[in-house]
Amino acid sequence: MKFNKKNISNVIFAIILILFFIPNTRGMMQIFLTRIFSFSPGIVKVEERAQVASYDWKLHGVNTASTNLNIAKDKVVLINYWATWCPPCIAEMPSLQKLYNDYKDEVVFLFVTTDDDPELNKFMKNKNYSYPIYRSLSEHPKPFVSKTIPATYLLDKKGNIIIDKVGAADWNSTKVRETIDNLLAE
Repeated sequence: MKFNKKNISNVIFAIILILFFIPNTRGMMQIFLTRIFSFSPGIVKVEERAQVASYDWKLHGVNTASTNLNIAKDKVVLINYWATWCPPCIAEMPSLQKLYNDYKDEVVFLFVTTDDDPELNKFMKNKNYSYPIYRSLSEHPKPFVSKTIPATYLLDKKGNIIIDKVGAADWNSTKVRETIDNLLAE
């Protein structure tokens, strides 16, 4: 068999398909492929931007102090709904961790989940993640009503939703960083 570009791509495609059907590799392949095909999230058009209705949202801190969204008024905020069992969530976490590492002193990060502590602690330790995790103790403010995870929102200092992304994304992109830098400069 002669190896040309078409044959090589067919072999790679066949290997990926086979790995999808092996039970222990299915989740890993989904995470891997999601990372490959995750792009920078889009910016919401100015005329379509929703605004946070209320900042009164009580959050229980799992690996950090409990808080209320009220502390984030007049600040840039990134809210991410996620779970340890969600492959698209897992796929985007390395990019969110990098973003958190660089902006944690300037942006309010709220990683919100419903997972139990044992799973969270194991996940965070195994992945070497350090972002702050919260559970909601009161009703989510409108318009944060997504039933799908991951769901991520980037808010400006006035509470306008600048990025509203459901599904995995590359949060460590130049586009996201420039957007955050511009929001911080306002």
